[in-house]
Amino acid sequence: MERVGRALRSVLLIVLAAFFLVPFYLLVRNGLATEADITGTDWTFFPHSLKWSNLRELFDDSSVPMVHALRNSAVIAVLTTVGTLLLASLAGYGLARIEYPYANRVFYAFLVTLMIPSAVTFVPSFVLVSSLGWISTLRGLIVPTLFNAFAVFLFRQYFLGFPRELEDAAKVDGLGHWRTYWRIVVPNTRPVFAAVGAIVFIGSWNSFLWPLVIGQDRDAWTVQVALATFTTAQTVNLHELFIAAAVSILPLLVVFVVLQRHIVAGAERSGIDD
Repeated sequence: MERVGRALRSVLLIVLAAFFLVPFYLLVRNGLATEADITGTDWTFFPHSLKWSNLRELFDDSSVPMVHALRNSAVIAVLTTVGTLLLASLAGYGLARIEYPYANRVFYAFLVTLMIPSAVTFVPSFVLVSSLGWISTLRGLIVPTLFNAFAVFLFRQYFLGFPRELEDAAKVDGLGHWRTYWRIVVPNTRPVFAAVGAIVFIGSWNSFLWPLVIGQDRDAWTVQVALATFTTAQTVNLHELFIAAAVSILPLLVVFVVLQRHIVAGAERSGIDD
């Protein structure tokens, strides 16, 4: 019976994995097809002839600066991830280890911000960014997104379980909170940094509404904004839209494959499942 149960679980996992891969299959299939193959009534698993020229057409399209949009998204995602990891880890370490009056109240205030819908703060944030003259700039696209209460929560939960013996040894050697954080805590907390970094990177890469409003010039478009331009009120460029979507998810797949081991370890230790 145990073998039967194991076999049934394996079959179930294979079926679920197949369903999970269906969207990726559609992206590749339609991205390498003609408009007729995509909209035609006679569906085939793959087109009779794959149009690899669609990829060249995507990057040669003068109406959509895809290369520039990919570069903008990469710069924004990397800087946002680095900035968020620095600020959130410092805040999380301070909340977990530094004793001061009202520490718990400060932490609860962080948690309250998670309950505020983003739509409530969207307009005030836009007004502030506009008043600073940051429209269509990297500063306007990055700085408002650096303060992530969820990341602070994850770091605090992780640091609460960090061995105090290591920090006590550092204090004996004369290290303060700052040097203990950099020399002891950070090198020994790579899993949670990888987990939070992956979450922040994916969220920044997939962000659409804020870059759409702030990146008003073509030079400030991100990849998600560029994808939206393939669908207009007059035309829908399906094959370029699908191939562009397939290209846009490649960096996310690379990040996940490289960091998946650390992501799982960080999620387990930071209390996400609690």
